[in-house]
This record gives sequence, C-alpha cells and structure tokens, in this order.
Amino acid sequence: MASKLKITLVKSMIGRPEKHRKVLRGMGLTKMHKTVELEDTGAIRGMVHKVSHLVTAEEIDS
Repeated sequence: MASKLKITLVKSMIGRPEKHRKVLRGMGLTKMHKTVELEDTGAIRGMVHKVSHLVTAEEIDS
C-alpha cells in the first residue's frame, strides 16, 4: 500500500514570499484550514519542508 500525506494549511499566506505562495498553490492549498491528501513522494516532502511553518502534515495509510 502506498502511503499518503494529509496536509492542512494552518497559517495564512498573506505577507509571505511569492515562492511560498507558489508552493502552497502547487499542493492545492488556497484557503485557511483546507486539507489535501497527496502521495508521499520526495517532491511533496520537499514542498512540505519548504513551508513547514505554514502547514501541518501527517502520514496516513490508504
């Protein structure tokens, strides 16, 4: 079974650098408290690490 990551936007992207906003939009996070489930890949892990101060992430088994 492939695992997934459950990622929730917990802090606003207002006043953040454009790089951070692009990463969040790339993950599908556009509004506060929105949650997305994405495949657990190296690219997604890197995106989460880049904006770790704005999101919470937890592993789930699908």
